[in-house]
Amino acid sequence: MFHRPDYVFESVADIPAGFFEKENISALILDLDNTLTTHNNPVPDPKRLEWFNKAKSSGLKMIIVSNNHPERVEPFAKYLGLDFVPDGKKPLPRGYNEACRRLGIPKTGIAAVGDQIFTDVMGCKTAGIRSIFVFPIEPETGFWFRVKRTLERPLLPKRPKKGSDK
Repeated sequence: MFHRPDYVFESVADIPAGFFEKENISALILDLDNTLTTHNNPVPDPKRLEWFNKAKSSGLKMIIVSNNHPERVEPFAKYLGLDFVPDGKKPLPRGYNEACRRLGIPKTGIAAVGDQIFTDVMGCKTAGIRSIFVFPIEPETGFWFRVKRTLERPLLPKRPKKGSDK
């Protein structure tokens, strides 16, 4: 279905080291807010930073695609040493397609990680890439985020059991 992610993890930090090789994923498109860090936070927390460094050192190619403006995305991407696509207009495929072009590998080897059904998961489906859903780091306080989260609640996947890799 259009709203069902291909994979589900509690957080990006819970994606095991061997998962990407096992699933033939050689590149990741990463969402920013509530996936890698909390809203408006310029750095990831230590747990997510450790995961990122392990993934990067394993040779996994990564790029950030965010609906945020460059002023928000650029400092975070620079901190991690990543390329980025701001104003991604997710769930439309434009941002994902641009990221795939920059990664330079077939879409069959790319997956995207994000915390929202209506932007991240549906965006992956429109772009023809696999989706990895992670639960948000913290609840958003803005009105439209609360509306969106309420609407997506019936579509959310079940939380994975501890030690699960899918």
